[in-house]
Amino acid sequence: MRVGPGNPVNGLFSLLAFALLTASFLPAVSPAQASDSRAKAPDPAETLKGHQGTTLRISVVDDEGKPLERQALIKLHSRLQDTTNWQTTAANSQTAFDDLLFGQYDIEASALGYLSSRTAFDIASVTAFEVKLVLKRDPSVSLDAGDAVQPSKLLHETNKAIRALNSGDLKEAQKRLEEADKSWPSNPRVKFLLAYTYFARQDYEQAQTTLRQAIALNVHDSRALTLLGRIQLLQKHDQDAATTLERAVAANSNNWVPHDLLADAYLQQQDYENARRQASLAIEHGEADGSAAQLPLGQALAGLHKNAEAADALRAFLSAHPKSPAAPHAQALLKALEEYKGKSSDQATAAIEQASSFQIATDLLTSAKSDLPTVSWLPPNIDREKPAVVSGLPCPADQVIQGAGATVQELVTNVEKVAAIENIEYQRLDEAGNSSYDETYKFDYAADISHRPDVVLIDEYRVQRYDLAVLPDRMVDNGFAALALVFHPTMRDAFKMTCEGLGEWHGRPTWLVRFQQREDRANHMQAYILGGLRFPVSLKGRAWITADKFQVVRIVSDMVRSMPEIGLEAEHVVADYAPVQLHKKSMEFWLPQSAEVYMHFHGHRYYRKHTFDKYMLFSVDANDKIHEAKQDPDTNVPKSTNPKKHKIWPV
Repeated sequence: MRVGPGNPVNGLFSLLAFALLTASFLPAVSPAQASDSRAKAPDPAETLKGHQGTTLRISVVDDEGKPLERQALIKLHSRLQDTTNWQTTAANSQTAFDDLLFGQYDIEASALGYLSSRTAFDIASVTAFEVKLVLKRDPSVSLDAGDAVQPSKLLHETNKAIRALNSGDLKEAQKRLEEADKSWPSNPRVKFLLAYTYFARQDYEQAQTTLRQAIALNVHDSRALTLLGRIQLLQKHDQDAATTLERAVAANSNNWVPHDLLADAYLQQQDYENARRQASLAIEHGEADGSAAQLPLGQALAGLHKNAEAADALRAFLSAHPKSPAAPHAQALLKALEEYKGKSSDQATAAIEQASSFQIATDLLTSAKSDLPTVSWLPPNIDREKPAVVSGLPCPADQVIQGAGATVQELVTNVEKVAAIENIEYQRLDEAGNSSYDETYKFDYAADISHRPDVVLIDEYRVQRYDLAVLPDRMVDNGFAALALVFHPTMRDAFKMTCEGLGEWHGRPTWLVRFQQREDRANHMQAYILGGLRFPVSLKGRAWITADKFQVVRIVSDMVRSMPEIGLEAEHVVADYAPVQLHKKSMEFWLPQSAEVYMHFHGHRYYRKHTFDKYMLFSVDANDKIHEAKQDPDTNVPKSTNPKKHKIWPV
């Protein structure tokens, strides 16, 4: 990787990040082309050789017999040849495998939100065969969990709503969240925040309806389950509350709040042993906050006739929360325990049970910790929100990683064929993600590639000037759209890679691969340049790779650790790729669509968004006569599409 030097300007640090750009330029075959091809019947000589040319058509339906509304991944394994082919379904949830040999095949269909279905099939003639596979819903995976990634605009809107909630402006919060819910109806975070707003306004029925919608979108949403259980406790639906809170605890066992509330639910059903266990877990996980669970612990111990231990728990509660709405109840129970200390008469037992069976004060439930998300200008870290994957489906990790490497290698052969218009949006943000400065630049863009034994170098060219002297905040950022190059065979050995399973992106099956910079390998992927010194950045991230063609469609990265030596606290990058048709739609390349960059640098928060459009061919093979963009004879990169601009500025 080549990075240019940077120098301090006007007392500010200059910055040049990540001199790699563009991404997988891979000609692709459309699903329609793949599924429309049909094998011809072979002649007898070919039949004797075993080349039957059989077609196997596969349909995937749900348990009601309807075609799946999303793509499914079909795995076809030949037992005779010990080979595996992958295809995704297209129209009407169907696909076809052609030119199959005689023999036994294992067929498996998988889709996010469904349980995989498998069957064996024997091919013994040249007749076209049809197979139908039924997929049943997987109750543990949400159908909408695959695309649960927040756009930057949604992040800003929800942050504003959270600030309104924290300041008590419930009307403003509800207005913003209802508008956000109209624009992003499948976002569970918006649903939860809207439900919390209804809860804060004591509209419990509407809150429950919206929470159930949030949980349907994300069945493992511990916050939504916890809030729903809280409301059910308030409405004295103790059994429903216990069921809901058990799910909340299973979804996030480290959060003390659902443990505390579940202890309350068990107390109302006089299940003292389970109440004791949950209260103890709340205290263990809650640290200082969890001391509130000393109250249900004391009640449970009293119910179990462990009076001395119950008294200790109640004293601990009163010491930490002397002004709690439940303090009078705790004092009454403690008084009963002390009055009948050492007595085992029926009268003593009845008095203690009466004192311990009081209802938790409504004030305590409504004012207890709400688990309301904090305001954050950064999208979630890759380790904080892991996308859902198909349950129990093994990932062919080596095949996926090698396949992604092959598609990224196409970048190296095709990147020099393409020019584009690049738009860059610059923003400075506050802690809630609000912009205090916003400016947009447009460039004519191209790139040039060279190689070294351990790195792929991509030099960028822009017709308009692009350097420290003219750009906002005296910072130059380059190459973030080339994040997919972590999979290039020259680069990938510097990263530890793990295939997490089959997820999806916009309804399309994708393998999820997590990567992280290895400490024992050289770091050539990204660096910050300050005052002429190079500071490599260790990256970790996740990629979405198409299940059939191994195209990288999305890649997200974070820093492995902050870099206080240069004042870099955080960096988060999101790069998206998609197919683009060029030269009157006769050619199709996979190209970068956008790269969003969030930086917390020297106490300031920055957001940059690079988008690429109006792609054009400007250089092709020697036998091809296509030249849609003019070239500079000295640099062999495109001149501006604007005749008023003449000079190309290399970065």
